[in-house]
Amino acid sequence: MESSAYGASLAGGAFDFWSFIKQPQTIVRLFCWLFSIVVFATILSEGYVNETHDPNASCIFNGSDGACSYGIVIGILAFLACVVFIILDALFHQISNAKERKYIVSVDLVFSAVWTFLWFVCFCVLAHKWSNSKKTGVPGDAGRAVVAFSFFSTASWGLLTVFAFRRYRQGLMEVNLGYNDPVSDHTSPYPSAYAGAPEGYQQSPFTPASAGESGYQPPAY
Repeated sequence: MESSAYGASLAGGAFDFWSFIKQPQTIVRLFCWLFSIVVFATILSEGYVNETHDPNASCIFNGSDGACSYGIVIGILAFLACVVFIILDALFHQISNAKERKYIVSVDLVFSAVWTFLWFVCFCVLAHKWSNSKKTGVPGDAGRAVVAFSFFSTASWGLLTVFAFRRYRQGLMEVNLGYNDPVSDHTSPYPSAYAGAPEGYQQSPFTPASAGESGYQPPAY
């Protein structure tokens, strides 16, 4: 039976806060959480301005409301996902079922890969829209900050994808190498003694002789 799966013991253990905080995956996930706050909070607070003689606020990214909305949605969902995955990472050592761990790591891997792509799209869209915009002052600083932290989010979520893939591959290796079914293992020699016999069991002295060593002996008269 396997003693560990996906980087942690199956028996569970006490939660060590400082060891958890020092893990590279936790550090990168906290940065992802921070970057997402910067992106959507900046757009919500300073991403819409009123043009001259126009009472309606428009997006600072060349007036594209779709670009601002995309950044807000991606940032909020990334923020919520980071909170959920941080909690799951903290409770990961308490989960003793290998299948449940595999499901969590698989979801982490897929979500991180998808969000890496979405952040890259967000960076490209916002950078393109910003290059055609002529905002200065506070809106200009906000726009540059959103573009920069969109790029940082792409890199950080890419690192999370790498960490999740390594943990997934490590988990598969640990599970596969941790247990060998004796029925399906044809490489091991056949046991010479009865493995299920109780302790102290001895073979009966009246064992049949092998073929060729025994035969019928006629009585002598």
